[in-house]
Amino acid sequence: MSYGASAYARVAQTALTPREAEAAVLIKAAGRLQTIQADWQNQSSALNEALNFNQKVWTIIAGAATAPESQLPIEVKTSIAELSTFVFKRMIDTLIEPKAEKLSALININHQIAAGLRT
Repeated sequence: MSYGASAYARVAQTALTPREAEAAVLIKAAGRLQTIQADWQNQSSALNEALNFNQKVWTIIAGAATAPESQLPIEVKTSIAELSTFVFKRMIDTLIEPKAEKLSALININHQIAAGLRT
């Protein structure tokens, strides 16, 4: 099992609903990115690992949401696919040209999606 999937499974085992587990993992990924952004001079060496974790989280979310057996409406599937594409592009851009401010969009998206999952 991949690191992202095993992290997701560990969170899910704490008696959370699937939506709560997804929200918790998104918040965890956002927290890692926030830590790096807040102390860029000392934490930027951890950027690749944090982006890799975020990528794994988004791969799981996008895969589950857009799977043929997903019960989500087609509009939601499409929106998640488009958002995932943006997230993946932003992560690649950040890896190519690292800058602390590039993390803001990823952090915000993770927080916003987590908030939506909790309602």
